[in-house]
Amino acid sequence: MKTLRFLAAAVLAFAALGTQAQQAGMKKPTLMVVPGDTWCVSNGYSTQVNDQGKVHTVPDYEAALQQDMDLVNVITKIGELMAERGFPLKDLSSEIRSNARTEAEDALTVSRASGATIAETPLERLTRRAKSDINVEVTWKVNTVGPKRSITYNLRGLDSYTNKQIAAAQGTGPASFSAEVPVLLEEAVLEKMDQFISQLDAHFADIMENGREITLRLQIFDTGSGLSFEDEYDGTELSEIVENWVYDNTQAHRFSLTDSSENEMLFEQVRVPAFDERGRATDARMFARGLTKFLRGAPYNIVSKSKAGGGLGKATLILGEK
Repeated sequence: MKTLRFLAAAVLAFAALGTQAQQAGMKKPTLMVVPGDTWCVSNGYSTQVNDQGKVHTVPDYEAALQQDMDLVNVITKIGELMAERGFPLKDLSSEIRSNARTEAEDALTVSRASGATIAETPLERLTRRAKSDINVEVTWKVNTVGPKRSITYNLRGLDSYTNKQIAAAQGTGPASFSAEVPVLLEEAVLEKMDQFISQLDAHFADIMENGREITLRLQIFDTGSGLSFEDEYDGTELSEIVENWVYDNTQAHRFSLTDSSENEMLFEQVRVPAFDERGRATDARMFARGLTKFLRGAPYNIVSKSKAGGGLGKATLILGEK
């Protein structure tokens, strides 16, 4: 297979990240390998989505897996190599199949006012359910100039909670008259793989020490009840009560209150513990659930509706009704 040896070499390097994490006494990050958007579009694996009149081109992972045997074999091989080394890996094909029913249910969820559907990209939808820590996005292209061939590749490590790029490696291998494509790929990527792994390792070490980064938004239903973040309880405004709760429940009290008004509060760069007391990976929804329970108790007695905000790292609480 054209790319098999290249990605196999990359995965051997990823395994080193797992070994370093074990030596540091921390859990290893869960990875999921996905083809990059550029690769999907260039190879015809994309679709058009109409989001309230605005058309977006999004990757079609399902079509790519059904029609590109090279991609299937690459992901399968990565799974074998990771399993041999005890490295947790989410398989793209398996996750797509298991998510099919939930996606059908989401398609039936519409706004009563406008008929709008849930806005979420394929990668956000996939990672929210697969709950991988890091998505390794792979893109490659074979360059041909006369009888010579070379490989241009791009690897990006994306934090699945924030979609921030936390590691990258790219380059073009040397041109050759006779070398096979897998050899060119291997030569091209190994030169920068140590740096790529170091970036991934540093990011996950930061997560374990300082917590995962999420975003939490609070809003209020317009029901005419008069509920406001300026309401006072025993002399303290609701906005301050919420901010104090976030302070008490974030790791090392790290967060930023970037917006606050009588009807809305926005917390960004909120650091929450990487795992809960049961060893489960935490996300924004779980963090918001704790605030929901707190506000539901006396003396506040405020009910709220929790809504995922696209991906693992965003959640919204709308106060006043369910």
